[in-house]
Amino acid sequence: MKFIKELIPYIIIVIVVILIRSFIVTPVKVNGASMYPTLDGGEIMILNKLGKIDRFDIVVLSVDNDDNVIKRVIGMPGETIEIENNHIYINEEKIEDKYGYGKTYNTDKITLKEDEYFVLGDNRAISLDSRVFGPVKKKDISGTASLVLYPFNKIGIVK
Repeated sequence: MKFIKELIPYIIIVIVVILIRSFIVTPVKVNGASMYPTLDGGEIMILNKLGKIDRFDIVVLSVDNDDNVIKRVIGMPGETIEIENNHIYINEEKIEDKYGYGKTYNTDKITLKEDEYFVLGDNRAISLDSRVFGPVKKKDISGTASLVLYPFNKIGIVK
C-alpha cells in the first residue's frame, strides 16, 4: 500500500504532462524551406493549441494527411483574396507583405468561407500553400507557433 501511495504523485505528473501536450502546447518541427527566411528546416517550435488565429500568425496545419505543415495566415474567413503582380489584395485593398521572400505568383480571386483561411509560406517562390491546395479549414489548423526552442542560438519569439 505504501508503494502505491509513493507512486501517486508520479502518476499525476504523467497525466498532467499528457493533458498539456494533448490540449495546450506541444513541440513541432519545421520541415523544409517554405518559411525561409523566418524559419529554417529543423527548427523546433512550440505549438499553441489554444487561442484565436490572426492575420500573419504562423500556423501548423494538416494538408492531405500530412501533419506539421507550417504556413502564415494571410486571408481570414469571409475575405476575398487575390494575388496579382507580386502584390496581395484582401477585399480589393493591397496589403503590406513584409514577410514574403521571392516572387509571389498570381492567383485567381477567391472568397473564403466562414471557416476557411488562406495561408502562404514566407518563401513564396517554392512554397506549396493555398495557391496550390486552396483554402484551409479551421478544423485542419492545429494551432499557432511563434516560439522557437531549438537551435538554442535562435531561441525566442518569431513574427
